[in-house]
Amino acid sequence: MAFNSTVLTVLKTIVWLSLMSNFLIVLSDGIKTEESDIYCLKSIKDSLEDPYNYLGSSWNFRNSSEVYICHFTGISCWNDNENRAISIQLRDGGLKGQFPRGISNCTSLQTIDLSGNKLVGTIPYDIWRFLPYVVSLDLSANSFSGEIPPSIASLRYLNILILDDNRLTGQIPHELGLLLRIKSFSVANNLLSGPVPGPVPNFGSTSVTAESYANNKGLRGGPLKRCKAPDAYDHAFYLNGFAISKLEKLVTRISFTELVNATDNFREDNIIGLGKTGTMYKAVFPNSSFLAIKRFFDSQFSEGHFMSEVMTLGRLGHINLVSLFGFYYEGKEKLLVYKYMPNGNLYDWLHPPECELKTMKWPMRVKIAVGLARGLAWLHHHDRKFRVFNQNISSNCVLLDKNFEPKISNFGEAKFMNSNDVALGGSTFTNEELLELGFDLLELGFDKKDVYSFGIVLLELLTRKEHRMATIAEASANSDSNLVEWIINLVSTTFSLQDVVDDSLIRLGFDGEIFEFINIACKCVQPVPERRPTMLEVYQTMRATGEKHGIVDNSEMWKETEIATASASEGDIEIIG
Repeated sequence: MAFNSTVLTVLKTIVWLSLMSNFLIVLSDGIKTEESDIYCLKSIKDSLEDPYNYLGSSWNFRNSSEVYICHFTGISCWNDNENRAISIQLRDGGLKGQFPRGISNCTSLQTIDLSGNKLVGTIPYDIWRFLPYVVSLDLSANSFSGEIPPSIASLRYLNILILDDNRLTGQIPHELGLLLRIKSFSVANNLLSGPVPGPVPNFGSTSVTAESYANNKGLRGGPLKRCKAPDAYDHAFYLNGFAISKLEKLVTRISFTELVNATDNFREDNIIGLGKTGTMYKAVFPNSSFLAIKRFFDSQFSEGHFMSEVMTLGRLGHINLVSLFGFYYEGKEKLLVYKYMPNGNLYDWLHPPECELKTMKWPMRVKIAVGLARGLAWLHHHDRKFRVFNQNISSNCVLLDKNFEPKISNFGEAKFMNSNDVALGGSTFTNEELLELGFDLLELGFDKKDVYSFGIVLLELLTRKEHRMATIAEASANSDSNLVEWIINLVSTTFSLQDVVDDSLIRLGFDGEIFEFINIACKCVQPVPERRPTMLEVYQTMRATGEKHGIVDNSEMWKETEIATASASEGDIEIIG
């Protein structure tokens, strides 16, 4: 099956741009200029609306051999004899659009000031890749939304980071505490929550004061006076008897003694997984049923993760969600009891040790991909009154039951939207509050983050390559983009399936379906979130392929009756759809 021509055109353009960065041209007066810098500024102008003609006639690209960018409005160069931009300062220009990714072609920038405009969308997740030498970054007084990319911490020369007066949500990445050169920092007047960066002394210097974090509902720690425990809601929620009784309405409370006996006192031999927030044990109960028990670490984040898991899996039941059977909470002990998944997680099947041979035929991979898409689409779209965004999808959290039906797990960082309020990274905002702030719920970008992560998992299923590739191990937390770049570089040229997918899948009569899934994955990992499809669109596209392989979908699956409460025993679980 041929690729969508638009997708191929975009991919080929990306490769062409990377080649352009090596070329120099010489102006008629002998001044050297980077051709990539000219293209950089031209792409910035082309990508932004300029209703007030702020850039004016100075940004003129009629004859590239005569373009002298140092005379452009807001551009400063290294020196008079080198036509190369060191600074772009387009402050208060009324410019509209998204962050201009074409800025990546100005390879020597040290200062970027786009403040006081009308820019929207997210700050690029891979901003660290194309601004390696930036010293000052000011994106304040715009309408940027979504989370602050952790990869900003890889901008090791950064002295100034100003992000105030936007619509940024979620937590401030703790990685920012590694910005040892930071002298000026502000994220005031956003929608941020959670702890402030630390404990690196340089970051907590006198230049980063309480004013740097002002007017963010839910921020705590550092120079801020208000300090409260992290949770899934707006108030401190260390569980008391009343709260526990509410949880018991969602899922059964199990005694600690039962859990100790079922795991043989949490014996090391029963450990089946180790995650960021806790240890997973295999448990055998008196009726000989196998279950899995997650014992949370005693940390400042475990409270919120525990609550998110219960609030999601205790309320929702679906064929592609892991089933939650029970919980225990007392003092520092927090435990959740799940249905046991005999086939482990998808990551271990795709990337087994060399001494262990695991094969996955194409129909099985289709079943997993379609089931994962169905589960995410259901979470995002089945009920406008209660929508859930996992925010942590990876092959590690896709569990496989005895029939290799995929089950989405790990909802500790999930975001929720219901008819009354929105839970954002530890704080709750009413819809009215968000609207007063001019916040369109669709701009939050939670759904498109899940779409991107789904695309990564789909690429792993097709290529059997890890999303963090060893050749670029020094990359930041967003290093999953390495797999994306590898795919993009291949599919932007003439390629064969042998160059991309797992060898065991080739020439077995499924090449057309494989091409279609590659196409879907490329759409899901587009760098601009707004251009990614919804999970419902993804699932509807993949559904026909699933039906060819006997994956039958109940047409009633989108009805609200699919919500089910899991009971304590496996035999009583009701999963509709």
